[in-house]
Amino acid sequence: MTTHDHHHANGICDCIPKWYIDNLGQVGLPYSKVEDYARPPEDSYGSLFLPDRIKKGYHVEELKDGVYWVSGGWYDCMFVCTGNGVIVVDAPPSLGERLLDAIAEVTDEPVTHMVYSHWHADHVGAASMFGPNIKRVAHEKTAELLTRFPDKDRPVPTETFSKDAVLDVNGVKLELSYKGQNHAEGNIFIYAPKQKALAAIDILAPGWVAFKDCDSSENISGWIEAHDQILDYDFDTIVCGHVSRYGTREDVLTAREYTHDIIGFAKQALQEVELEYFMKDLGTGPYMGAFRAAEENYFSAITNLVTKNVLEKTTSNGKLWHQRLNGADVMTKNNAYTMVQKIRLEMSHNGYVTRQGHPEGFFL
Repeated sequence: MTTHDHHHANGICDCIPKWYIDNLGQVGLPYSKVEDYARPPEDSYGSLFLPDRIKKGYHVEELKDGVYWVSGGWYDCMFVCTGNGVIVVDAPPSLGERLLDAIAEVTDEPVTHMVYSHWHADHVGAASMFGPNIKRVAHEKTAELLTRFPDKDRPVPTETFSKDAVLDVNGVKLELSYKGQNHAEGNIFIYAPKQKALAAIDILAPGWVAFKDCDSSENISGWIEAHDQILDYDFDTIVCGHVSRYGTREDVLTAREYTHDIIGFAKQALQEVELEYFMKDLGTGPYMGAFRAAEENYFSAITNLVTKNVLEKTTSNGKLWHQRLNGADVMTKNNAYTMVQKIRLEMSHNGYVTRQGHPEGFFL
């Protein structure tokens, strides 16, 4: 392994740890340097540099009429004071008991209910800290998954629903809705109609580009559709689970525009790039069966073309994407690759090969 010193942003220099593997060449993944990224838009900072978050490890802020947002700087969640108990929406393990501190900072009410947005441990992996006596509400698929894959820190929900439900605690209402698989099976929307506050987790990250591979979403068609489903709500604020600030309607429109740009350029690239160009590199010698090499280069070419077109496009407000979304420049390639693959898997290929050949617009 290559030995060299690693310089931290605070100026401290130490030897590189044993787990830091950087000599794998083509078979490994490259590392990014902070200088590889465009300067982040300052409106994406959110809670990251707020003194209370730095000191306490969390920032808590009232959105409206008893609905609160809590951010640990990378994960966030929501809770609602009802006057007769607190409803918590999600419990990220990265916040952990700091979430209890945030609740205690604004109310003496005990936590009586928890809503699971979905079953993923990074968002509900601290659910057990509320004890065994609260009501735990989730979609039936979430309960099914947590029963199938038990985790002591994610107790199985005590109350479930299949499509829509209203959680009413002391007259404070949350509307719960499942519109089909998107980021994950059982991922629901949680809406406070009086306060016009919405929780829609892992669909977008306000001010930031979606995390790699469209946030590791299971159903990209559903994930794409979820942007429009969010916009069907009458909301003023939206809690998204990541990263460091809550969002507005404008943030959702921005995320949808970015997503649709990737979709459009991905469909275009799938029709433009030719696999045969890379097949000829295999020749007739010992590498003639190395089809994966041609395939890898084929998808790299498609991904690079999509990435170039997305990042060079002037967007609806006259800026480039790296000027609008934190991390859009370096991370777009990951979202582009995933979108290309999911278009192939989830959407029409514009026909199929017949005895006469393939139809116009067909792609592999």
